[in-house]
Amino acid sequence: MSLAVVPLLGVAALVAPTAPALAAPSAAAPADLYVTSTSTCRANGTGSQESPFCTISAAAAVAQPGQTVWIAAGNYPEKVELTRSGTEAAPIVFRAVNERGRTVRVGNIGGTSWAGPALTLSGVHDVRVTGLTLFSGHSATEIARVEGAQRVTLDGLSGASGSRPVVRVGTGSADVTVSRGWFVGSTGGTGMVVEPGVTGTVVTANTFRHSHLEVTDAPGTAVTGNTVVTDCTAGIRITGTSPGVAIANNLLRTGAGAVPDPQPCADPTAATAISVSAGSVPQSTAHHNLFDPAGGGAYYSWAGTDHTDLAAFRTATGQGVDDLAAPVQLQAQQGGERGWFPLAPTSPAVDSADPTAAGATDTDLLLNAHADAPTAPNTGGAFRDRGAVELQGTLTVTGGEVQRVGGVNPFDVTTSLAVSSDWPTDGPVGTVVRRWTGETFYRTVPTGQADHRARRAGTVCAEQFVSTSGFRLIDEIIVTPAPRCAIVGARYRALSPVRVLDTRAAVGVGTTVPLAANAELVLPLHTVDGVPAADVSAVVLNVTVTQPTASGFIRVWPDGTTMPDVSNVNYVAGETVPNLVTVPMSNGNLRIRNTGTGTVHVVADLQGLYAAAGSGFRAVTPLRVLDTRGTGSTALAPRTSRVLDLTGRVPSGTTAVALNVTVTKPTANGVLTVYPYDATSVPTASNLNFVAGQTIPNMVLVPVVNGRAMIYNASSGSTHVIVDLLGRYGADATDLLVPLSPRRILDTRPADPIGPTLRAGFQPSYLGSAGGDVPPEPTAVVANVTATGPTAAGVLTVHPNGAVPAVASNVNFVAGETAANLVMAGVGEGDQVAVWNDSPGYTDVIVDQAGYFIAGY
Repeated sequence: MSLAVVPLLGVAALVAPTAPALAAPSAAAPADLYVTSTSTCRANGTGSQESPFCTISAAAAVAQPGQTVWIAAGNYPEKVELTRSGTEAAPIVFRAVNERGRTVRVGNIGGTSWAGPALTLSGVHDVRVTGLTLFSGHSATEIARVEGAQRVTLDGLSGASGSRPVVRVGTGSADVTVSRGWFVGSTGGTGMVVEPGVTGTVVTANTFRHSHLEVTDAPGTAVTGNTVVTDCTAGIRITGTSPGVAIANNLLRTGAGAVPDPQPCADPTAATAISVSAGSVPQSTAHHNLFDPAGGGAYYSWAGTDHTDLAAFRTATGQGVDDLAAPVQLQAQQGGERGWFPLAPTSPAVDSADPTAAGATDTDLLLNAHADAPTAPNTGGAFRDRGAVELQGTLTVTGGEVQRVGGVNPFDVTTSLAVSSDWPTDGPVGTVVRRWTGETFYRTVPTGQADHRARRAGTVCAEQFVSTSGFRLIDEIIVTPAPRCAIVGARYRALSPVRVLDTRAAVGVGTTVPLAANAELVLPLHTVDGVPAADVSAVVLNVTVTQPTASGFIRVWPDGTTMPDVSNVNYVAGETVPNLVTVPMSNGNLRIRNTGTGTVHVVADLQGLYAAAGSGFRAVTPLRVLDTRGTGSTALAPRTSRVLDLTGRVPSGTTAVALNVTVTKPTANGVLTVYPYDATSVPTASNLNFVAGQTIPNMVLVPVVNGRAMIYNASSGSTHVIVDLLGRYGADATDLLVPLSPRRILDTRPADPIGPTLRAGFQPSYLGSAGGDVPPEPTAVVANVTATGPTAAGVLTVHPNGAVPAVASNVNFVAGETAANLVMAGVGEGDQVAVWNDSPGYTDVIVDQAGYFIAGY
């Protein structure tokens, strides 16, 4: 059924606004802090991913309990002093993100020079620092110093110190853990010092190269699972009065020569592997240590007595249970600034450590779990190797795909990137660096399953890399194929219409000047109905053009993206015309451009938003639910409301409906507003603007209450109204919107207009997903459909391809007019949507897609 249409003859009045609608953004402190040495950092940054600090020191000055400071790979020529504390339940964590052959390098680099250590923790508690490669300051007595600190962990630090310690734990400290370090010295150098007055230190899973450990007057120290490679000098020295020391699972090679070929020492007396002073013997234990005999030095100096025979040592002291003296069979050093010594498969260290030893770690120096070598007996009671690095079997990377989870939040996705071994392990092997769509920083995480909640609908990708060396060696990094992705959709939240822009009244802008020809304005939408812009996938606006001085069209698109070659509202001089717009969000701003030769005022009324919370959608075969021209019905009287009763047409639980609303035969200029049934007053907004005698449609998304909505005729005359139901939200509707950057997908110009009572089909554009879910195909499309250059009056009806056109209309036009309307239509046969030209003439059709719906999951 066609509608008679009349060309526009005048300007309809617009309802004036009363106040701006949206609140300014709130400034909330980020849960984590971010640091980068690249040009993307900000000198006065906030520490967010969008505004990261340029130095670690800047983050250290503001870090709060429970925060993690993520430090991107790069050079940081600074002296870092940590003076802020966490709590036992919420420590402050400084985590280097070493990745793909790039590390976090801190200290005296790039010509920077100062006195003192590169890293200092003084008087703090509950702080964890991990993964830094340190370079000492000028005249420093150590590279990293812990002084008067409690419950501090230094994990995965690397440094080359010469004769100075890499790490010094100073007086007044307690419960300090130093783990998984790579400490390089010169002959006779000290890799780590624990000073008098320190208690409860744990030294575990570290590698000492040409350096040793020195503990003095420090009770309760645990020295567990370290690899100590000296050059005919001491290995582990416990001096003064340090009772209660536990020394276990260590691998000691004190001979001469380079690894892997130890040679005898010229002076074996200087190459004692473990020394425990007489004052340190009480309550101290030593067991499950492995000594390489090639150097010729004593295995133990216990209370001043040297022992070169382990059996005699056990008899004399009761210590040394399950100690071994045999070639340790280390392989050549791997890595550079962050190196390690692998075990040979036949090393006696394999599967022979005590898993219950004090200070034993869950993973080795390379952050890998322990592996059970099939040919090695588990002499320690479980499969765990002595020393800092675990021998691994053949490793294979699996997974990496990103998949939708579904359920409560439609933005939930998951990925599982694993390293499988042909040997049994007691946990995951490998380390992952990963960043998700919308993130600028990688994070370091274990392998295995990782769940993620995106902030917006669209393509959600995980760019991720896995290493079995803790990202210490480029050649061992296994890179997954280009980012793996999934497509997620958003739910709709319908709102009572709110005016957010009116250039006539300085709403949303700071002036009442009309928008000039080929000019743009930026509409800020920092929060939408209390939802931060970063969590809004798209907004629905009714955009109205009024008082144009020449013909043209309006474009609306997300700020910060390329201007699309589309149109949203077409107008001629002197015309007031609205159109519904669905537009994605990017940075909290929308951009509106007047593509015309004259000035124009623009009004925008917010109708709703797409986000994580809301209702799903279901397109329906277009159904006429109101026609006031019919028998028993009457036109809407001036300045009155009428109930739109959809009970029986939509199921209980419907939260909103998509309608095509058409005004025809109005007797005076006016405005039509469609609004919620339970509203206490008519909103300051408009859906259709009309002049006497005009037929004009517009799409409307309106909340419904108990299946009802309201229609208000803000006019001094009566008007007929036709309403076609296009879809509904809520109840059993589960389809989700995937917004798209506006794109033109059909343009029949210049040679293929649609003929009389004929149809053209088009296939909606949709996103693909690489290496993840099979990309979901559209169930319905959201598009702006424009009729241009028609040779006769008529209507366009958009419907699923293959279906019989319903008694409904989407775009009404007259000869020579360009008319547009937003359409939501289901996808039919051949994954296409059809456009039916119900007219005796020809017309060109343009389709600009704003998004598509996918089936719920």
